[in-house]
Amino acid sequence: MSEGTDSRVPPADAADGAAERGTPQGDAEYLRRRTLRRGSAGWLLLTGLGVAYVVSGDFSGWNIGLSEGGFGGLAIATLLMGVMYACLVFSLAELSAILPTAGGGYGFARRALGTWGGFLTGTAILIEYILAPAAISIFIGEYVESLDLFGLTAGWPVYLACFVIFIGIHLWGVGEALRFSLVVTAIAVAALLIFAVGAFTEFDASGLNDIPVDQDAFGSGSWLPYGVLGIWAAFPFGMWFFLGVEGVPLAAEEAKDPVRSMPKALSIAMGVLVLLALITFFAATGARGSAAVQDAGNPLVVALQGGGDPTALSRFVNYAGLAGLVASFFSLIYAGSRQLFALSRAGYLPRFLSLTSGRKAPYLGLLIPGAIGFALAAGTGDGGRMLNVAVFGATISYALMALSHLVLRRREPELPRPYRTPGGMLTSGVAFVLALSALVATFLVDKDAAFIALGVYVVALAYFTFYSRHRLVAAAPEEEFAALAAAEAELERD
Repeated sequence: MSEGTDSRVPPADAADGAAERGTPQGDAEYLRRRTLRRGSAGWLLLTGLGVAYVVSGDFSGWNIGLSEGGFGGLAIATLLMGVMYACLVFSLAELSAILPTAGGGYGFARRALGTWGGFLTGTAILIEYILAPAAISIFIGEYVESLDLFGLTAGWPVYLACFVIFIGIHLWGVGEALRFSLVVTAIAVAALLIFAVGAFTEFDASGLNDIPVDQDAFGSGSWLPYGVLGIWAAFPFGMWFFLGVEGVPLAAEEAKDPVRSMPKALSIAMGVLVLLALITFFAATGARGSAAVQDAGNPLVVALQGGGDPTALSRFVNYAGLAGLVASFFSLIYAGSRQLFALSRAGYLPRFLSLTSGRKAPYLGLLIPGAIGFALAAGTGDGGRMLNVAVFGATISYALMALSHLVLRRREPELPRPYRTPGGMLTSGVAFVLALSALVATFLVDKDAAFIALGVYVVALAYFTFYSRHRLVAAAPEEEFAALAAAEAELERD
């Protein structure tokens, strides 16, 4: 048995009843109360989920990277971050086929890096998936106000409505939730394509490099107005075209034939996101110029109408931007609940958080993060800061997941791999190096946000160090998988 894992299943709370500790019946009863609805998602819904996580980033956020690196700096940063995500996605496709559980990145790291690696990875993912919806709810509020919908202004009633309505759909059932997400995502993607058609009719290459050059920056020029360092500073914004796609494996326990559907969905989703990133980036900057859109909260609308009156197309894109925000908000709530569910089921977090309802939804795993997210949105109103904290957590998880692929390839080369990453360790090695580079870049953009995330880590690590690591649940799928590996290694040594 791996260190720190309780071979018994302790009764987590009164709801678990008086299940006998350490017996097959006790294990079965514990897991019965923590079961997701299997076979709810095929490859199409999983692909839609992968795109939905990310699509809001095409409508806003990425353009701030222009003020950090200019057109050339952001273009290079987006290319490098696209390479990082592609390499990471191919690595995760292999890992998710090996271990198709709701633990996702936590489960992969648990097998490769032990309990500490699993907890660090899972906590980083939670930081990303709890803070990002809070930030997006603020952006939804701003869109609602700018569109004068229902006479509402940005504020806590809008944030509350977002969490209540969309968490309610998730509580209804995962199949219904993913189908809703697919429809909203399709609307957002169609709007991006229509935007591109309209924007490219006004494309002017001279506007791409119209940001004034900082003559004091090393290596500065018309394409790199802030110099070489601007490329690095633009990394977090290049990530916005892809941030979240790595969450698809969190749906593994609810997928149809996850061994086949997960790699397929990850690959297709990444291909769609690359295409959307290319056309959005070039269409928006070429239509109005980099300087015009670099600080805009709605860069696609600015690209279409500039300072003029709204047009039919710009109004349509404005409404579609709201649909994109809703798709990402909705999907990120799903991802956060599944990561919390897996960590709780295995005992890393309080076990009552993984209890599931009659419709097989982790209701507390949805409601408690939702309450935290609403409180953060209503209490701070600072969506940009929260997104920067989420990016910090994301880069840590990327580095650890890529490292998990490297370790398992090196330590367990004979492990059955229904899907193998193209390029093998070279692919995950590239993802690892670029993820560490992106992590450092977060300090260049918002060091306060990075230190806030570190503070959350310190609190979480204290809980794990002094309490939960001594009370892990061996019957959880991710823990059983790691325990099996430890037993096999011990037999080989004997």
